[in-house]
Amino acid sequence: MTDPRFQKSSNMAIFLSFFKPHLGLLLLDLTSALGIALVDLSFPLLTRYGLQTLIPAGRYRFFAVMMLALLLAFIVRSLLQYVVTYWGHLLGVRMEADMRSILFSHLQTLSFSFYDHARTGHLMSRVVSDLFEIVELAHHGPEDLFIALVTLVGSFIAMLLIRWQLALILLIMIPLIVLITVLTRRRMADASAKVKEKTAVINADLENAISGVRVAKAFTNEDYEVEKFEAGNRTYRDAKRGFYQAMAIFNGGMELSTSTLNMVVIAIGAIFLVNGMMTLTDLLTFTLFVNSFLTPIRKLVSFFEQYANGMAGFRRFLQLMRLEPDIVDTPDAISLPQVKGNVRFDQVSFSYDGQHEVLHQVSLDIQAGQKVALVGPSGGGKTTLCQLLPRFYDVSHGRITVDQYDIRQVTLLSLRRQIGIVQQDVFLFAASVRDNIRYGRIDATDEEIIAAAKKAEIHDFIETLPEGYDTEVGERGARLSGGQKQRISIARIFLKNPAILVLDEATSALDTNTEIKIQRSLDKLAEGRTSLVIAHRLSTIRNADKIVYIDDEGIQEEGTHEALLKKGGRYARLYEAQAPGSLYLNQDLSAGTAARASSNASLASLMGQS
Repeated sequence: MTDPRFQKSSNMAIFLSFFKPHLGLLLLDLTSALGIALVDLSFPLLTRYGLQTLIPAGRYRFFAVMMLALLLAFIVRSLLQYVVTYWGHLLGVRMEADMRSILFSHLQTLSFSFYDHARTGHLMSRVVSDLFEIVELAHHGPEDLFIALVTLVGSFIAMLLIRWQLALILLIMIPLIVLITVLTRRRMADASAKVKEKTAVINADLENAISGVRVAKAFTNEDYEVEKFEAGNRTYRDAKRGFYQAMAIFNGGMELSTSTLNMVVIAIGAIFLVNGMMTLTDLLTFTLFVNSFLTPIRKLVSFFEQYANGMAGFRRFLQLMRLEPDIVDTPDAISLPQVKGNVRFDQVSFSYDGQHEVLHQVSLDIQAGQKVALVGPSGGGKTTLCQLLPRFYDVSHGRITVDQYDIRQVTLLSLRRQIGIVQQDVFLFAASVRDNIRYGRIDATDEEIIAAAKKAEIHDFIETLPEGYDTEVGERGARLSGGQKQRISIARIFLKNPAILVLDEATSALDTNTEIKIQRSLDKLAEGRTSLVIAHRLSTIRNADKIVYIDDEGIQEEGTHEALLKKGGRYARLYEAQAPGSLYLNQDLSAGTAARASSNASLASLMGQS
C-alpha cells in the first residue's frame, strides 16, 4: 500500500516532509547562511561609519581595529561558506537518497501489469536522473530563500535610513522584477518538464539498444540502431534548446531589470548629491547596499531555475509514488502455513485488459505431489494459468486454492515462498555464480549453496571456472551457455525448496542433448513436489501423472499420456505431429494407420493455432 501522505498531501507538503529526518543539518545550513548574510550587510554600514565618522574625526586606530574586525568577520564568513557548501549539499544528497530508496522500494511493490507497460529506461531515468535535480533544490532552495529575505529586508531598512526617497523609488521598481519572474518562470517549468520526458525516452532507447546489441549485429542493423538513437537524441537536443531559450529570456530580463535599477540609483543619487540632499559617502554606501539588494534578487533568480528543474523531477517522482499496486494483501490476510501442495483452479476466468478473456471458467484439480503437464497451442492460456497461482495477476472470476486456502486470503510473501518457478528465459543477475544461486534463499550458507549446485548437477562445472563460485556470470549470464544458466536457475530452486513447482517451458530453448541432461535435474527437482509443467516438447512429459490439453476455449482433455493416446483426440494428434510413427506404440497397427491419417488432416489446423 502506498504511503498515505503521497495520496492526501500537496506536492510541497510532501517535499518539505523529506527535510524532517535531517532538521539538524537544515538548521546548521540556515544558521550558517544567516551568518553570511549578516557579514554582507555589515560591510556597507561599517564602511559608511568609517568614512563618514572615524576618518574625519581622526580616529585612525579605531578605524584600523574596525578593519581588522571586518577581516576576521570575512574569515568566519569563509568558514560558514564551507559549511553551507559541504554540509548543505550533503543535506540534499541525503534527501535524494531517501527519495530514491523509497521510490525503489515502491517499485518492488508494483504488480506485473505495471511492468507489462513500463519501459526500463524510463524507470531508470526517474530513479536516477530526475532525482538528481532535487539535490540542488533541497540544498539551495531553503538557503537561497532565507538569505534573500534577510538580505533584502536588511539592506532595504539600511537604505531607508540613508535616504528614504531613493529607497522608495527602488521599492516601486521591485514589482517589475517580480512580474518578469512570474511571466517567465512558467515557461521555464514547462520546458524543464519536456527535457525530463525526453531524457527518459533517450534512456529507454539506450537501454533497449544495448540490451539488443547482439540481435542488431546478427541482422547487421547497427546503422539502423544508430539512426534510431540519433532521432531520439535530436528530440532531446531540441527540448534542451527550448529550455535554455526560456532560461535565457528569464536571465536576460532579470539582468535588464537589475541593471536598470543600478542606473536609476546612480542617476537620482547624483541629483540628490548636486542639490546637497546627500553626501558622497552616503551615495557610495547606498550603491554598496544596492549591490547587496541585487544579490538576493539574483539568488531568487537562481532559486526559480532550481525550482523549475527540481519540481519537474519531483512531480515525476510523485507520479510513480502515487501508483497503487494492483495486487496487495487483504487487511485480514493470514500467513500461509507449510503446505502439502494440493492446488485447485475453480471456475477461473481471467483477462489482461478487462475485455478479452484469456481463460474462461477453467477448473483443474492437482493433488499434492502430482506432476501435471499443460500442453496446447500458444495463446491458450497455459502460462497465464501458472502466473495466476503465485498471484502475479489476480483472477477476474472464480478462485484458486492451495490446501483449501484461497490464495487471495493469504499474504503474498507466504504464498510465493512456497512456489518455485523455472522459466525458459532464465534471468541471471550480473553477479557471481554464488550470488545467483543464493538468490533462492538469501540467508543460505556456502555449504547449502554447494549442495544445491550438486543436486542441479552444475557443481563440477562451477569448479572448473577461473574463480569457482565467485566467477562473475556477466550481464544476464552472458558468459554462460543456455544449459549452464538453466542449471544455475534449477540450483536456485533447490535452495528455495518450495512445495509447489512451476516449469514454464524450461527446456524448450535447449538442444536435445542438453535437454536430456537438464530434464534429469528437473525430474530430481520435482520429486515430492506438486509440479505444473508447461511443455511444447511432449516427449518430456510422458511420465506426468496428468496431462491437460488447453486452448483458447479452455480445457479440452485431461488424463495420462497413455489414456489420451487411446482417446485419439487433440493431444494424440499433437503428439503424432511431433513424433510421426510413434503414436500407437502399444496399439493395433491398422488403428495406428487410421489415426495417423486423421492426424495429418488436422496437423495444419494445429500448427496454425500454434
